[in-house]
Amino acid sequence: MADKILLEIVTPERKVLSESVDIVVAPGEEGEFGALPNHIPFLCKLKVGELRFRIGALTRHVAIMGGYAEVLPDHVTILATAAEEASEIDVMRAKAARERAERRLAESRDKLEFTQAQAALQRAMARLRIAEKR
Repeated sequence: MADKILLEIVTPERKVLSESVDIVVAPGEEGEFGALPNHIPFLCKLKVGELRFRIGALTRHVAIMGGYAEVLPDHVTILATAAEEASEIDVMRAKAARERAERRLAESRDKLEFTQAQAALQRAMARLRIAEKR
């Protein structure tokens, strides 16, 4: 029985991470899920939020901007629209994005504009929450 599970996080632009970890906890669209070594296989859609994983006593955090997760007994693959580890997040840029999204929400004239601004605000807030955990 394996005591580690390989976590790989990939975006269209790059491989963000490839590490052997003890546990992965990710933001599934139907709710947060955790995966340990020897987990039953499944595939699910991810929402914007926090992915965290533990290696020994160290917990690391990644902002995930949606995508898919494939969980296998020895491997978790995250195919994300975008992903950033806490150490990679530019806090000033994320704050500026939050302010722009809040203005867009207040000024939106139709449902589409409102929905787009709301999604931008969720992404900015996720980045800021993760950045705080450095």
